[in-house]
Amino acid sequence: MRRMLGFISLAAILILANATSASNNFTIAKPGCPDRCGNVSIPYPFGTREGCYLNGDFFLNCRRTPEGDTLPFWHNTEDIDVKSISLISGQLTVTQYIAYDCRDRNGTSVDYASPWINLAPLTVSNTANKFVAVGCDTTAYVYGERLDDRVYDTGCIATCSGPDDLEKGVCSGLGCCQTSIPKNVRTVQIYMSSYYDYVNVSNFSACGYAFLVEGSAFTFSPENITNLRNVSYLPLVADWAIGNGTCAEAMADHNYACRSVNSECYDPDNGLGYRCNCTQGYRGNPYLDAGCQDIDECQDASLNMCAKPEYCVNTNGSFHCVCPQDYHGDAKRDGQGCIHIGSQSPAFRLAAGISLGIIVLLLSAFGFYIVLQSRRLIKLRRLYFHQNGGMLLQEKLRGKEKSPDMAKIYTEFELNKATNNFHNSMIIGQGGYGTVYKAFLPGSGHVAIKKAKQVPKQIDQFTNEVIVLSQIKHKNVVKLLGCCLETEVPLLVYEFVSNGTLSEHVHDKSKALTLSWEMRLRIATEVAGVLSYLHSDAASTPIIHRDVKCANILLDHDFTAKVSDFGASRLIPLDPTELSTMVQGTLGYLDPEYMQTNQLNEKSDVYSFGVVLAELLTGLKALSYARPEEERNLANLFVMKRDQLFQILEDTVVREGTKEELMKVGVLARSCLKVRGDERPSMKEVAMELEGLRVGGKHSWIRTEHVEEDKESLLGKGFDGFVNGGSGNSSSVGFDSLRDHIILPAMVGDNIWK
Repeated sequence: MRRMLGFISLAAILILANATSASNNFTIAKPGCPDRCGNVSIPYPFGTREGCYLNGDFFLNCRRTPEGDTLPFWHNTEDIDVKSISLISGQLTVTQYIAYDCRDRNGTSVDYASPWINLAPLTVSNTANKFVAVGCDTTAYVYGERLDDRVYDTGCIATCSGPDDLEKGVCSGLGCCQTSIPKNVRTVQIYMSSYYDYVNVSNFSACGYAFLVEGSAFTFSPENITNLRNVSYLPLVADWAIGNGTCAEAMADHNYACRSVNSECYDPDNGLGYRCNCTQGYRGNPYLDAGCQDIDECQDASLNMCAKPEYCVNTNGSFHCVCPQDYHGDAKRDGQGCIHIGSQSPAFRLAAGISLGIIVLLLSAFGFYIVLQSRRLIKLRRLYFHQNGGMLLQEKLRGKEKSPDMAKIYTEFELNKATNNFHNSMIIGQGGYGTVYKAFLPGSGHVAIKKAKQVPKQIDQFTNEVIVLSQIKHKNVVKLLGCCLETEVPLLVYEFVSNGTLSEHVHDKSKALTLSWEMRLRIATEVAGVLSYLHSDAASTPIIHRDVKCANILLDHDFTAKVSDFGASRLIPLDPTELSTMVQGTLGYLDPEYMQTNQLNEKSDVYSFGVVLAELLTGLKALSYARPEEERNLANLFVMKRDQLFQILEDTVVREGTKEELMKVGVLARSCLKVRGDERPSMKEVAMELEGLRVGGKHSWIRTEHVEEDKESLLGKGFDGFVNGGSGNSSSVGFDSLRDHIILPAMVGDNIWK
């Protein structure tokens, strides 16, 4: 039996029951169709019978449960029942099971649930829901797919030392943590793990819980540490829309769903399709013929501003406040009201003169305000320039201005003009670190302008990194041209690279066919070379990139690789112990040793490069939920298939590469993917080996006997047959170059790969 606790407030329950109930005066369902299922209103385009819903996407199965309740269920599902539907907001509320992980005193799992829900074609609301984890040794992740099969993942950690750490209504990490989810999410699956297996807290918190829930339906209470075990499900809000097209596309279609004369179309922020609303002054169901009816504002004083009910005159879609005969004025409560003409005419003339004077004063004040605003903006730009380290950067640049490679400080006016005031049409990428705009700057040509999401906390470090990155002189690094410090968030200006990302060319089936083995080997060699350069003293200051992945490797017109996105990078200090930092990077590329220890070093880039090398060899994504669970992570798959390397290689790679080359690159990739960082080669060694393969030479760090030792296990027994008649798999979807960044706290164990 489904169970719910009293911590879901009565107010929330009333919202679920009544949020979408239409006015009693308006029809919400098609003629002859039921408008309710149990206690839930069912407005068209939804329906429970054939002919009562718009299409199959809006079918609800109204049936009686074993407990005797009559409930509408989403399509033909057994456990996703609909609690409410809103025409105005375009949302419906459903039930979603919670995830839990319970252990005994020895840390052994005794009960575990990892719920999954697929609401397609609906999208999970990113504004009405929040992801919550409850427990004192709990790590929770929420995974799923967004539109266009793009994967998302996020999560949080909840810990505590004892019940005294817990505070009612506070969900910031002690016993409870929460985070938001991105737009355009259609499927949700929740996983859980524990750092210490609940052994240290088992006497008061033996279970952890995680769930995606409507924000207003859950408030943390210390009792939730134990009483959530009695909860089966919580409400979740989904956004719905009509079809997949925009309003502009739908209006040209004879199946346009906004049927009522007094209705209008709008494009929602979350998901595909369009929605309809009644125009202002009307209410009802815009999806029905004549569904939007006039609101009589005169019947409700809260809907009109007339001084007296008799002054109100209702019109279609609006109302007027009118004075009766022999009276003048605006007839409004907060205005003049209605004044008798005969007895008040001198006062009226005086009021008219005063009003004219006030108008003149207001116009003068407005002009003065415009001048003040202009001065305020100038002061604000100066303030931002100072706060963002402009003076410090100018001081560091002094004496280096003659260098053509030195960073330039741009004005806000220059970048606003180049991006049409940062119009959405200029966006070429978005991700966890910010938004990237394409622009044209005189003297620099086409550039990419990156607008970060957060103000740098360490201004001195930020200015130092701007100078260091601008001085990197390497053909395989995206050049930092300069920055603008006159805005609240600093803007970075990079050279524009025209041919997209390596991820697009490796994972897009049509583009992958044009990416030959020779090109792949050259790209790998170029990337290894630039990472070796960044790690070495040859750079002005050694740098750890920290987010090496195919999406951060750009290709120019002749497919020369250029490493980009140093938003996660860190300058290497003299003392290696200083590199203890919050785990940051991209799932599938993260160094497992770095995730466990929080200690960042050059070998973390080596691991990430190993994943890139595996992608170039196999054409597979670094992380894909389309593969079996144990093979979702490419690094794991590559190590697991050590005896069957040629069964997972890309067709193009097998056809064009020599047996010896592929075997050596496979050994190299697997060496980079060693769990222990001290067992991995340096980027210098990797670069030398790849360069040796390109020119037909050989390097000594991979010993010949080691290559021969791994040869049979890498090639497998079926190599010859595979070359003669086998087929590989290069089918996958490319990621957006700026959308796959995540930030997760460090954790121990292998649950991150599951």
